[in-house]
Order: sequence, then C-alpha cells, then structure tokens
Amino acid sequence: MPAEPGAGGQRAPEPRKVARVVLLDPEDRILLLHGFEPDDPSADWWFTPGGGLEGDESREQAALRELAEETGITEVELGPVLWRRYCAFPFDGRRWEQDEWYFLARTDRTAIEMNGLTELERRSVAGARWWTSEELSAAHETVYPTRLAELLRTLLDDGPPGAPVVLAPEIV
Repeated sequence: MPAEPGAGGQRAPEPRKVARVVLLDPEDRILLLHGFEPDDPSADWWFTPGGGLEGDESREQAALRELAEETGITEVELGPVLWRRYCAFPFDGRRWEQDEWYFLARTDRTAIEMNGLTELERRSVAGARWWTSEELSAAHETVYPTRLAELLRTLLDDGPPGAPVVLAPEIV
C-alpha cells in the first residue's frame, strides 16, 4: 500500500515489512503461536510464526530467521508465498501497520523450542500448538488472519495458488 500524504505534506511511514510462515507438519497440521496483550493476558489470539525484516534481509530470509527464533525449527522446506495482507492493530501501547507475506513451509520436526524470543515476545507469547484443519475450523478463539481456517482448507484441498492471493485488509 502506498503511503498517503500526512499533515503538513509529510508522507506517512511505510507499513512494516513482515514475513510469516504457514508451517505444516507431515499430518498437514499448522503451527500457531498463542499471543496476548502484555498488559492484559485475557486479550489473546493465535497467529502464524513470523515478524519484521531486519536490515537488508529478504522476506525469505526473514521468514526462516523468525521461524528459527520463535520455534527452534530450522529444518524446513520454504515454499511459495501463499497470501499477502495489509493489517493495522494496536499492540503493547502503539499502533502497528504491516505488509505481511505468508510463505508455505513444511517440516518433519514438531518439537518446539522458544529460546530465541525477543523481550517483547517473551512478554506476549504464551506457547505454540499444532492445529488440524478441523480443529481450526471449529475453534472459537481469535485467529489471525481471521480467515485462516478457510485459507488452510483451500490450501490443503487445492495446493498452493499459482500467484499470491491478496487478502482483504484487516484493521483492528
């Protein structure tokens, strides 16, 4: 999304560039992290591993780095970009705007080690869980992106899209 001119003719900052990973195990379960607002653990949700690009790294490099930091999993086959999404939300006392790319990845390893979390992640990530498509579809918990259950089912039924699907923006 292009930046819009702000007050005084200044351009608004570009959204944070983020790489996320749709990590599937041999049983086609997806790994989701359980996050919460640091000052209000009752405000919680599930989300895919990933985070912002650092320095001049590519989205692919960021996806693999974030996955290793957040899960300890490095034995993955990184696939194509499945989806792209713009989102904006409040978190930890500030407003975040992100341009997210979701990469498909597969792994045989299901053991999680969350030893590489940042200080903010240590204050806001409660754990991780592998979900079947059926469990995700039946869940009453908040999951981001909000259509993840439907998107996962389509991925499992039809395979990766020929080109990344642009998801509707999510503004919270």
